[in-house]
Amino acid sequence: MLPYDVISAGPSVLRLPEERDAEAVTRACSDPEVVRFITLLPSPYSRDDALFWITKMTRATWDAGGADFLIADRVTDEPLGTVGIKPPDRFGNSEVGYWLAPWARGRGVMTEAVRALSSWAFEHGVPRITLLADVRNLPSQQVALRSGYALEGVLRGGGRARDGSRDDMAAYARLATDAGDPISPYLPFLPGGFPGGALTDGVVRLTPLTPADTAGYHRLRTVPDVAAHRVPPTPVPYAESEEVCRHAGHWWLSGRKAELVIRDAATGELAGDIQLSNVVPGLDQAMTGYSLLPGFRGRGFTTRAVRLLVDWAFESTPLRRIIAGTSPANTASQRVLERAGFTRELLVKGLLPGPDGTRVDDIQWARAR
Repeated sequence: MLPYDVISAGPSVLRLPEERDAEAVTRACSDPEVVRFITLLPSPYSRDDALFWITKMTRATWDAGGADFLIADRVTDEPLGTVGIKPPDRFGNSEVGYWLAPWARGRGVMTEAVRALSSWAFEHGVPRITLLADVRNLPSQQVALRSGYALEGVLRGGGRARDGSRDDMAAYARLATDAGDPISPYLPFLPGGFPGGALTDGVVRLTPLTPADTAGYHRLRTVPDVAAHRVPPTPVPYAESEEVCRHAGHWWLSGRKAELVIRDAATGELAGDIQLSNVVPGLDQAMTGYSLLPGFRGRGFTTRAVRLLVDWAFESTPLRRIIAGTSPANTASQRVLERAGFTRELLVKGLLPGPDGTRVDDIQWARAR
């Protein structure tokens, strides 16, 4: 059984919850973001629920070998959130979980709490701690990285939504032998963060792809000439477009790819998409690709978008080389790359899958920092 310690965590302390904390816990657990991602919490959440957690559930966790703490302000003792580790599994491993009150966000409180709790647990013999977060819950995943937890993969359907459906969960973990240093994302978010960040030149505006873009994104992917240049050129089901939009933030944070929407800066309408994909940190190289709805073509939108994205990548990420590929017949895409400063490097025969089992040549382009 773990000791009933009080743990220092920067501007906060981790202590046992008490009945006097019930009002604050009730208010925090009624917050929409807490309700959205912690689906095992009762909703609506009452003071009786808070008291049951304080007097019954936390004690049961401790008795089973885990630990539940309230995060309190070091000076005022105001409740700011909770953090805890589950009882050990059959291998002795544990899992950390937490929520943060809306009035405590944006101050690094949870990162300090998770780091402090992790160090304390390792000192008391826990060999490995897992951290699971809904793939859409980017703030929680940022806490994981800042607390030294490495991404290990995605558990498909690993969580349960309130309507009974299954949610994908990003799995992070830290070992007792890990240094625990903060992990910086290879691809930082745009200025303004996710999803509010943007790049613009006054004519086009690039914003992160989000679930709110699903309908427009799917419409774009099913335009015949856009679909014809997909790899492979097969029909796109709506569920696939939905999944891309749902996972886009997680992919960006994990350094796998950055998916963006091209918008008309004047109207905000979705005009197309552009991405940095096939990211290879060892080479500091990524690939860009793009497409545009027919109604926005002929206005230079794609060239502007490529310039904006590549300039940002060279200024704000470790990337030193951006590549692109076009089929020989796609002269419009080739003109975009030429205008955006790319150089044609080579022709690869039969590289891409074409329709009906055919193969298509690929002209490869690059722009270096």
